[in-house]
Amino acid sequence: MAGHEIPEPADRKQVADPMADLEAAEKTRHSCDPAFRHGVVVGFDGSMSSERALAYAIGMARRLGSGLIIVHVANRLPTTVWAGCEPPVFVDVPDHRTEVLGLELACADHLSEVPWILVERGGDICHELEEVGQEYEADAIVVGSTHGLVGRIFGSVAGRLARRAQRPVIVIP
Repeated sequence: MAGHEIPEPADRKQVADPMADLEAAEKTRHSCDPAFRHGVVVGFDGSMSSERALAYAIGMARRLGSGLIIVHVANRLPTTVWAGCEPPVFVDVPDHRTEVLGLELACADHLSEVPWILVERGGDICHELEEVGQEYEADAIVVGSTHGLVGRIFGSVAGRLARRAQRPVIVIP
């Protein structure tokens, strides 16, 4: 037989097939709805800047003929993280804000022009937006800009995402 064979161990246990692991990872990566692959990811929390980002993302998805992946990230990190300490555990508090946002979006007329889904995540906003972008192989991530004291102290989500993302990030003022 040509090629490489994995030797059988002396104790007759099955050796893990590295190709099976790669295939499983590929299936997981492509487990999202194909209608939303190569779509546009937009961070949305109901604020004015996220509404402007959503409006831009809707137009972008319509022009590209792709789906819109609306991501609401419930920040469930304890306050110790903001002080620079490592989180002891993630706080899993139910966030009913996503349900309210979903109902508002479902009633919005401007979303009738593109296929869209609402994805809820918990944790760091930048990390979760990039994760969703990677899962759906998004063409771009659209976020609103942060103004004010909080953005100056902690850094804006848009700035942090633009520095670390593996795909284009569009920041809407």
